[in-house]
Amino acid sequence: MKILEPTFGGFSGGENQSIAVLMSGGVDSSVSAYRLKQAGWNVVGITMIIPMACQSGKRACCGADAAFVCERLGLPHYFVNVADEFNQRIVEPFRQAYASGYTPNPCAECNAALKFGVLWDALEAQFGITHLATGHYARLVRNGSTRLACAKDADKDQSYFLYGIPRRRLERLELPVSELTKPQVRKIAREAGIPVSEKPESMELCFAGEGDYRLALGLTSEPGDLLDIDGNKIGTHTGIANYTIGQRRGLGFAGGQPLYVCRIDPTVNTVTLGTREQVSSRTVGVENTNVLIDQDWIAGRRLTGKVRSYAGRDACTIMEVGEGTATVEFERSIFAPCPGQKLVLYNQADEVVGGGSIRKDTIIRG
Repeated sequence: MKILEPTFGGFSGGENQSIAVLMSGGVDSSVSAYRLKQAGWNVVGITMIIPMACQSGKRACCGADAAFVCERLGLPHYFVNVADEFNQRIVEPFRQAYASGYTPNPCAECNAALKFGVLWDALEAQFGITHLATGHYARLVRNGSTRLACAKDADKDQSYFLYGIPRRRLERLELPVSELTKPQVRKIAREAGIPVSEKPESMELCFAGEGDYRLALGLTSEPGDLLDIDGNKIGTHTGIANYTIGQRRGLGFAGGQPLYVCRIDPTVNTVTLGTREQVSSRTVGVENTNVLIDQDWIAGRRLTGKVRSYAGRDACTIMEVGEGTATVEFERSIFAPCPGQKLVLYNQADEVVGGGSIRKDTIIRG
């Protein structure tokens, strides 16, 4: 990781109210930097350089937008080359996961391991900053301790992607747009003269652009047997990297009823199809857990959980807690919990209790 020379100004740091704002060039992080400056913070803008993202088309201009916003706001700005760390911690695990029949969540991993991990450490060492901020939509509840909670704008809530942040970081994290809606953020940007006030949102993976991320990452795999739920061959799949649990389109097989991918077995290179009921589950196990609220992460605790970012939360109970693992039972069957995706649990106060990666071997079908 290399922090480059300042794009604009310079940052001395070392002050009690010094804060680094991770800036993507979008309106949310730009307004976050603006609001912190207005509140009296000593702000520095930081933009990660990810060569794969810069080569993917639209995102090539994002760093320039972030630097331009900082110049307009009178803030120092730095680029940080995180190519090696991003490849090691995000891209390679992503490749390996897909090749092994998992469906990874690189955004959650990037937040936990890179942004709130090694990047924060590097900024602390370089500038002596005391705090870090992002433009994520999630709230921080401070009442003796600091807890992560859902954003005010439920449609924009990103707490799911932040569950993996180390607990020790929460006290020194700031999320300046957490109490705002997207229209309010854009209004603030317009009134402040921030040049990206109407910039559209980007929904694709940062390192793959709008194309097929499998092609961008060179993901290939050999064709193999397509099976029904009883293990009978019904066709040929094009390679396990091309399938995810719950997938219905592009299966290469047309049955008499809707069929979905319900199992991917890389050891024998097979993809199994089943009905919606057969790809649903009440019991889900997780590994590599990150716990933010100890008193709620106990067997028997009734919570709510979600197995994908855009899903609603469903009532569930923690059945078993182990070392870095947990098993959760939902009140109703959940469609297609994908191994490698994240299960995130919430308490009645909408606070993130913790979460982990869904395990392949503990999903009970039917």
